[in-house]
Amino acid sequence: MKHYTKAAQNCRTPRRWRASQGPRSREASWSAAVLCRFSAITTSPSSCLSLLLATLLRPAAAGAAQLKEVEWKVEGATRRALVHFPAKTNGAPIIFGFHGHGGTSSFSARRWRLHELWPEAIVVYPQGLPTKTPRDPEGARAGWLMLPGATNRDLKFFDAMLQTARRDWQVNTNRVYVTGHSNGGGFTYLLWGTRGEALAAVAPVAAGGGRLLLLAKPCPVLHIAGKNDTIVDFTTQERAVEAAKKVNGTNAPVEFIVHNGGHTYPADASAKIVAFFKQHARPLPPARQD
Repeated sequence: MKHYTKAAQNCRTPRRWRASQGPRSREASWSAAVLCRFSAITTSPSSCLSLLLATLLRPAAAGAAQLKEVEWKVEGATRRALVHFPAKTNGAPIIFGFHGHGGTSSFSARRWRLHELWPEAIVVYPQGLPTKTPRDPEGARAGWLMLPGATNRDLKFFDAMLQTARRDWQVNTNRVYVTGHSNGGGFTYLLWGTRGEALAAVAPVAAGGGRLLLLAKPCPVLHIAGKNDTIVDFTTQERAVEAAKKVNGTNAPVEFIVHNGGHTYPADASAKIVAFFKQHARPLPPARQD
């Protein structure tokens, strides 16, 4: 009996932790404690902790189940993305969300939650490959190549994903959107400059890329920047926005949202991006005159 009491005490969640969690987390902690109390007499502190973690992580696992990993073969390499599929893909809009250098598709999906904010859309979170940058000269971390041209592996990856979206998923080709953070935001500018005819709107975050717009055609743009960004300095981002305005002129809007933070993806960025995307679609081709 003494051991039973000790096991029950071990299962108690610290008061500080309980108070800092939301109602769902408090309920999960209580459930884990009940499981410990009524499990075998030999329940150990480590077993209680395992039960508690399993209960707390269960909602997150359920959320991850909404995404499916899809693979493409691009010039012999296996490329992957996490994809959210709505109940109906035929005619659905599609968003491509590119993580920053050193990021992952799974982190972007959890952090950005674009698929939760627009569940009727197909949302693709591609995974980059090891990429050399000035901050990562060895190319140890995943990212996106920022060079235009026919040899860019990541442009080819985008082409393969878009082809699948059109052919197999039958997306609305007038509602193809691209966003990304940092290196992924720069790649968003590159896609506008090289694949702009396929895009309805773009939304780079904490990124530069004005020099990539030499061949760009007008396209709605939402750029989100931090005034205190020390990775992609604010002046560089301002220049990118000015380049976007020159391309768009009076033909398409350029919205520039500035916050006082640094090289971050703001908590409200996804909601603003989705709202912006919903406002814009590519013009339909003119009707044939017979």
